[in-house]
Amino acid sequence: MKPLSDQECCPPFEPTVWDDKIHEWKEKKFIREKVCTFFFMPLNFGQVMKRVFEKVNHAGAGFVDNLGLSDHTSRWNMDILIAVDREIPGAENTTLSGKFYSRVYEGPYSDTGKFCKDFDAAVKARGLAYEKMYMWYVYCPKCAKKYGKNYTVIVAGV
Repeated sequence: MKPLSDQECCPPFEPTVWDDKIHEWKEKKFIREKVCTFFFMPLNFGQVMKRVFEKVNHAGAGFVDNLGLSDHTSRWNMDILIAVDREIPGAENTTLSGKFYSRVYEGPYSDTGKFCKDFDAAVKARGLAYEKMYMWYVYCPKCAKKYGKNYTVIVAGV
């Protein structure tokens, strides 16, 4: 997998791969970064992603599926886990293992509350339960405008 450059920004997304699916991950590699937020709205996301690009590119590594899982730990902080193809020196490396259910939504970020309620119902309808929910904001605002879609994927270990 080749490193993603700043110029390429967000690659096209195929929702059918992630909508209403269960994925089995075995030590899927991620790097974790912290993002400052104000009532859940990211403040320094661009700076954090620039730092991530530099670390990953410097390591000669690549991004996997352009996957970035946001863990909103409070109104003031968000951890983002970026899927990579190998450990990255100088980064907080971590892995996720297990079964993960994902569901794709399309619409403005302001609909996140509706998305979460629907996700809860979908998980229950499948007879599943989860402890931690991650949000994957597939496109940056510029690319959402470019592609004409604003996808959010909710992913949770089940």
